[in-house]
Amino acid sequence: MRIQEIGTRVLGSGPRAVDLLIALLVQAAMTMPFVVPRAPELPHATWTAYGLTTLTVLPLVARRRAPVAVLIAVLAAGGLYTFTVDGPGQPLPYTGLVAFYTVAELSSPPKRTGIVVLTTLAVLCSVGIDSNDIRELLFSLFVFAAAYAFGRLAVTRKAYLRAVEDRARQLELTHRIEAEQAAARERARIAREMHDILSHAVSLMIVQAEAGPVAVRTAPERAEAAFDAISETGRDAMVQLRRMLGVLRENESAPREPQPVLDELPGLVERVRGSGLEISYEVTGPARPLGLAVEATVYRIVQEALTNVVRHAAADTVCVHLDHGTRALIITVTDDGCGFAGGAGMGLIGIGERAAAHGGTADTGPGPGGRGFRVRVTIPQTRTQTEPRTRTGVKS
Repeated sequence: MRIQEIGTRVLGSGPRAVDLLIALLVQAAMTMPFVVPRAPELPHATWTAYGLTTLTVLPLVARRRAPVAVLIAVLAAGGLYTFTVDGPGQPLPYTGLVAFYTVAELSSPPKRTGIVVLTTLAVLCSVGIDSNDIRELLFSLFVFAAAYAFGRLAVTRKAYLRAVEDRARQLELTHRIEAEQAAARERARIAREMHDILSHAVSLMIVQAEAGPVAVRTAPERAEAAFDAISETGRDAMVQLRRMLGVLRENESAPREPQPVLDELPGLVERVRGSGLEISYEVTGPARPLGLAVEATVYRIVQEALTNVVRHAAADTVCVHLDHGTRALIITVTDDGCGFAGGAGMGLIGIGERAAAHGGTADTGPGPGGRGFRVRVTIPQTRTQTEPRTRTGVKS
C-alpha cells in the first residue's frame, strides 16, 4: 500500500488517530540521536535519557483537548531532561514545536499571548544553560516563531475552507430552489394550457349539443353540421391534451407535437363559428416573425377570449383583430354581448399572465360605446424585424 493511501486512511479515521500518528513520528525523530553511532568523547545514550525523551512525547496525544497544559508539560519534561541527564542533544525541539503550533491554532488570544511569553523565557533559559550561543538562540526563536505562524495559517485555511463549503451549500440550495421554481412555473403553464383547451372545447361542445335537438326538428342539415362540429372539436381537444400530457411523461423521448401558431387561428375561428356566432377575423400591418412561444401565446389568448364569449357573453357577433404595428402586436377581441359582469375569472387572469410573460399588457372592459366586452392585449415586438410575411389585410 502506498504512503499516500495510508495517510488518507489515518486522516479519515479521526483527530485522535492523527494525534497518535504525530506522536509516533515525533518519537521516531527523537530516537535518531540514540541509535546513530556517537564519537567516544560524547555522552553515552542511556535508557534513562531515552525514557525522558518519551516522557516529553506522550503529552502530544492530548494536544487538541488541552493545548496549553500539553505545552507546559512538554516544556517541563524538556527541562527535566536538560537538568537531570547528560544524554544526546536534539537537532530540533520537536515536541515543543508541535505543542506551540497547537496552542497557536486552537487557543484564545489571551492564552496565546501568555504562552508566547512563557515559551520565549523557556527558550532563553534553555539556550543560556546549554550553550549560551547567540546563533542557537536566534535559530530557536526563529523555529518557534515559524511554528506559531503555521498555526495561525492553519486557522485561516480552515476558515477559508468553511467559507468555500458554505458557499457551495448556498449555491446548491439556490440551484435547488431555482429548479423547484422552474418546475412550478412549468406546472402552472401546463395548467393554463389544459384549462384553455378544456374550457374552449367543452364550451363549444355544450353550445352545439344544446342547439342540436332544436336543429333536428327544424333544420336537419344544421343538426348534422352541429354534430360534425362537436366531433371535430372533441378530436382537436384530444390532440392538444395528448400534446400537453406528453410533457408530463417520464419518457422524455416521446414524440411531441408543436405548439399552436398564428396560422392556425383561422381554423380556430371556423370551429367557433360553427357554434352559431358570426365571427370576423382580420389581420392588419406587415406580419413579422414573433417566435414560436409568442405565437402560441397569441393563439391561447384568442382561444380564451372566444371561449369567454361562447360561455358568458350571449353575443351574436365577435370581431378578432390582429394589428402588427412597428413596435407591438395588438390583439383585440370584441363582442356585442351582455358586457362585463364584474370580477375576473381564471380565463381573464390567464390572459393577463400570458401577456405579462412576454412583457405585454392586457386590458379588459366594455366594448365601443359601452356595449359588449373587449379584450385588448399588447405584446411588444422585441425580435429583429425581417421581410414581412404576406398576411396583410386578411379577412374571414
